[in-house]
Amino acid sequence: MSSRPEADLKADERTLDQLMRTAGGQVRLASMLTAASSLIWPLQAAIVAMAISGLLGPHPGPGPITSAAAFIGLGVARALLTNYAEGLLFTAATKVVTGAREEIVRREMQTTDTGGAGSIAALATEKLDTLLPYITRYAPARARVMIVPLIILALGFWFSWAVGLVLVVTGPLIPVFMALIGLAAKEASQRQMADIGSLNDLLIERLSALVDIRLLDAGPAVVSGFASGAESLRAKTMNVLRIAFLSSTVLELFSAIGVAMVAVYVGFALLGSIGFGSYSAPLSPAAGIFLLLLAPDFYQPLRDLSAAWHDKAAALAVAGELAAWRDRTPAALLGQGARTAKLPGPAEISLQGVAVHLGDKVIRYPDMSIRPGESVALMGASGAGKTTLLRLLAGLTAPDEGLVTVAGEKLDTQTADAWRARLGWMPQAPHFLNASVADNISLGQPGNLGEALRAAAVEPVVAALPDGTRTLLGETGGGLSGGEARRLTLARAVFARPDILLADEPTADLDAETASMVMTGLSALAAQGCSLIVATHDPELAARMDRTIRIGAGA
Repeated sequence: MSSRPEADLKADERTLDQLMRTAGGQVRLASMLTAASSLIWPLQAAIVAMAISGLLGPHPGPGPITSAAAFIGLGVARALLTNYAEGLLFTAATKVVTGAREEIVRREMQTTDTGGAGSIAALATEKLDTLLPYITRYAPARARVMIVPLIILALGFWFSWAVGLVLVVTGPLIPVFMALIGLAAKEASQRQMADIGSLNDLLIERLSALVDIRLLDAGPAVVSGFASGAESLRAKTMNVLRIAFLSSTVLELFSAIGVAMVAVYVGFALLGSIGFGSYSAPLSPAAGIFLLLLAPDFYQPLRDLSAAWHDKAAALAVAGELAAWRDRTPAALLGQGARTAKLPGPAEISLQGVAVHLGDKVIRYPDMSIRPGESVALMGASGAGKTTLLRLLAGLTAPDEGLVTVAGEKLDTQTADAWRARLGWMPQAPHFLNASVADNISLGQPGNLGEALRAAAVEPVVAALPDGTRTLLGETGGGLSGGEARRLTLARAVFARPDILLADEPTADLDAETASMVMTGLSALAAQGCSLIVATHDPELAARMDRTIRIGAGA
């Protein structure tokens, strides 16, 4: 029995129904078409039964050529219907998955919350793809189960009440066992999906702390943790497969028993050994062959639904994760993140009574004012809130208390985009586009590339690359050392000629020579009239600034 509350299961089903609304009409039409194509088989079976009966004795009926032409014509019609229905289902499934994926990407673009990035990425990519088999297989299988077995059951009772009774007794056992096994399958699928997201989160966290892991020589412990997580995921995946195979075995057993019982009855009835089961007249060869051909197709829709039941279990697990993601209230990005005209006025910044709530922790910042062209070092202990302050100044997050004023205007949703148009950002962990060096620095804007490279003291590094400024960089700056990547982000800032540069630990983890190059580049940028606001632990860098603002204890 599932351990999840019934309310949660119903909420997952509601979420799944909401996803299906965008393509519900297409799915219903395609499901009816697949049911119609399945109903062509009884007609083909009747043609085959009459043709074989004609070969066994002088019975009236269509000739062999007519029978073959009719059988082939119906087969072609069935194939065309099936192909058209599958095309509709695939289009509908793609529409549903694309819509859900777009919803996730659009909202995540408007948030600054990076928590659980790995699980969200897994949800938007591989997990949403599990909706495809659910839409393309479960809905049409359910439609066939509601129509095809009933038609075949009616035909069975029409020719022989004994065959109809066999189908009535064995048929319902399949959905009963399917439901029992399906409960376990859904629970197992949910555990597997949760582990996939957790493993992705763990990978992103370890990659972001890769430098610290190497410095602490914690590589073996991290590898061991990954191995343990991977083994747990493997075990849960195998558990899902075991349940799937168990379900298939049960279904095959009951369907095989049912078909065998029909075959035994028809065989003995045609031999004259059994005199019951039919109505006024004995069972004819044509009727017996017809029933034998129909019996497997009575169980086939039930078998299809059983296979698709596991697809539904996986889809409900994904729907539950999507519902949980929708219920989250992440920190929203101020503004729309769109390119716009710069906010006019002097590049002055002031903070009054600003505080940020991080769980149970409250970070309070001293009131401050930063004048245009001024260079300021933000110093404090690790965790004091220096990076958070830079994010506040960039309008990436809003303060929970107090007021941030920029260029004489309150920094809020209306002014954030225009304010960010005046900013440059130099993160502690450089990030690049999967594009050339030139595109990573210019971001498609005109300007003096060589001047930016020289100011950041990175021109010799770029010249030594295989294709110079046309060299393609990966998202992590493959081929560049940490210091070189840091200087390349400085070149990007110099190229954009921002009014204010926000730099987060620009000299952290760098050797003295490289750190000196970065500091020289920052000084050159300040000499152009750019305000520098630098979060740092480096006393030498802080000494080069006009003043230092202490954050945290002792501020």
